[in-house]
Amino acid sequence: QAQLAESGGGSVQSGDSLRLSCAKSERPFSSHVMGWCKGPGKEFVAAIRWGRGTTYYADSVKGRFTISKDSAAYTVHLQMNNLKPADTDLYYCVVGSDLGLCQQPLRSFTWGQGTPVTVSS
Repeated sequence: QAQLAESGGGSVQSGDSLRLSCAKSERPFSSHVMGWCKGPGKEFVAAIRWGRGTTYYADSVKGRFTISKDSAAYTVHLQMNNLKPADTDLYYCVVGSDLGLCQQPLRSFTWGQGTPVTVSS
């Protein structure tokens, strides 16, 4: 079964930046979506369609976060700029079939262990 290895979480001050990375052990399918969900409520943050590279963002992070992929390394990155205390949470990397990957169990295939992000004011 494919696995996800997350890295890049940490503790920063408000306004600082962090970069999360998620490496998949096997090549994702072109139609699949890789993204990030946060917290116990599995709130959607951002995602990227593996094949086309189309990106999707929650309204709360638009203009501050950027998701990208490294196709050769089967890795997605989440560049988080201008971080706010409200961004504090445990961030999970997820592979799924569509943008329901965070909230709808049948639309997610693989979850990472989570990486913590703490932003202090």
